[in-house]
Amino acid sequence: MTEMLLSPTTLHANPERVVILPFTISISPRDSAMGAQSRVSRICDAITALTAEQVKTELETVNRDFTGRHWQTRGIFLERFRQIQALNGGMENLDEDHKALIGAYFCHEYSYSAAAVMNPSVVVHPDQTGAGEGINFVMSTRTVGEGHISTVSFREGTFFPDGTMDLKPETDFAVAAKPQGNNTPLDGAVTVHGHQACPISETVLFPVTRSQTNGLEDLRMLTFHDENGSSTIMGTYTAYNGRETACECFETSDFRSFRLTPLRGAASAHKGLGFFPRKLNGRWAAIGRLDHESIFYLESDDKYTWNYGDKLLGPEAPWELIQMGNCGSPIELDEGWLVLTHGVGAVRRYSLGAALLDKDDPRKVLARSKEPLLSPSEDNREGYVPNVIYTCGALRVGDWIFMPYGVADSSIHFASIKIRDLLAHLGYEAAIAHKDAAE
Repeated sequence: MTEMLLSPTTLHANPERVVILPFTISISPRDSAMGAQSRVSRICDAITALTAEQVKTELETVNRDFTGRHWQTRGIFLERFRQIQALNGGMENLDEDHKALIGAYFCHEYSYSAAAVMNPSVVVHPDQTGAGEGINFVMSTRTVGEGHISTVSFREGTFFPDGTMDLKPETDFAVAAKPQGNNTPLDGAVTVHGHQACPISETVLFPVTRSQTNGLEDLRMLTFHDENGSSTIMGTYTAYNGRETACECFETSDFRSFRLTPLRGAASAHKGLGFFPRKLNGRWAAIGRLDHESIFYLESDDKYTWNYGDKLLGPEAPWELIQMGNCGSPIELDEGWLVLTHGVGAVRRYSLGAALLDKDDPRKVLARSKEPLLSPSEDNREGYVPNVIYTCGALRVGDWIFMPYGVADSSIHFASIKIRDLLAHLGYEAAIAHKDAAE
């Protein structure tokens, strides 16, 4: 197997990472032994009837247990009160302590990474402060918590010229990004906002629309460079509602606000669309699957609409015989477009490979992995889903390819490989020599 520089740094599921989310109770009245009254109204009436001293005592208990675990808990409780008030009506003349306590009763803690952490992607950080000779990066991770709900969270770090990396320490708090206002759309595009005072690594993206009910999975981030010289962070992820999956678009300029937009067209029903980092021949370009087992090249005039394309790669070698797919967006090299791939072999064993596409015409495959680039082994196969090595994107930094990757849907590891060694793995130089000899 090709020589890689493997970092000792590893990320694991962490049940201590918690956020405060709305605790939803039906607003509709229901007949019970207490009469026809909604539980929400009953709870609000009971708290409203408490004296100021009783409310103070209850809030002291809440603050003691939760203030040290969350960012601005009182503000969260007051915002939640306003939501309940908008639904239930009344409660106009309450003091702030009563409002905060009512809000607290309609919140709950959620451990968003208690079950698993996996499938990272990585981009250059918009802020290079303190990077020195290295490059600051932002890494997305798929985190899984109670009820197998997938979320998107982030970590920050620095990649160094010698191929090593370092993650910034994890912060004490995490905050769920949310839409502004009370009229969140149930379907279609939505913009969610993280807290402006929070570091990127404290922001977590939760399901918002009905298509996302059971999770946001496997974000494939990249930096897209527009023809006018501007750039933005974008990518795709899989929205899952418990029955169906759909491909949606992620866009941000600052990791503070995030635009989430459903894609349209035949390709949107498949997982794993990966955008090219710039337009090709004036059109948007992407790679993805259309048949559940092969990689296709697609073009579109609209970044939100993707239909059919040309087949690039299908299963050939035993390690990818069941199916293959991309592992993130293509990476531009001098020699062509580098595409990281995954292949599934016997006993549903996921391995990583690569392919090199022609720079002028990505429909042409110049080289591909004959053997896996990275595979499960005795020391990296056990976990929530065993025998899986997977990534959602790597980053070119100088002569290196920096690749965080998931192991067994349970942890994240980090590898780096020289571009020349990766091309040698693909047999690219040998393929060129053979072509020249034939000509």
